[in-house]
Amino acid sequence: MGKRIAMYFGLASFLAACAAPKELTATGGSKADGTVKMSYEYGVFEVPEVNSAQGTGAATQRCVAWGYKEAEPFGGATKVCVDSSGGSCNRWRVTVEYQCTGAQ
Repeated sequence: MGKRIAMYFGLASFLAACAAPKELTATGGSKADGTVKMSYEYGVFEVPEVNSAQGTGAATQRCVAWGYKEAEPFGGATKVCVDSSGGSCNRWRVTVEYQCTGAQ
């Protein structure tokens, strides 16, 4: 009986950690420096699925509005906890920085 309960608990934990599509949205940047910060957030039981092409497209739109031609990711991302309790993090914010390129 104990194995069955452990199996159900394991299955429930697996199903709780669901894939979650996430979109990058502009959260900062500098027109003068030609940089755009794009971020998404996810919870402790989510497995984020990020469309990097969507993020680059959104960053490019911001750069074009500032007089540049496109945007390129710097590479890498920063992840910070935005909601914690009991010594563990419940929600994370991931930020990717883009460089505007090709001044018009």
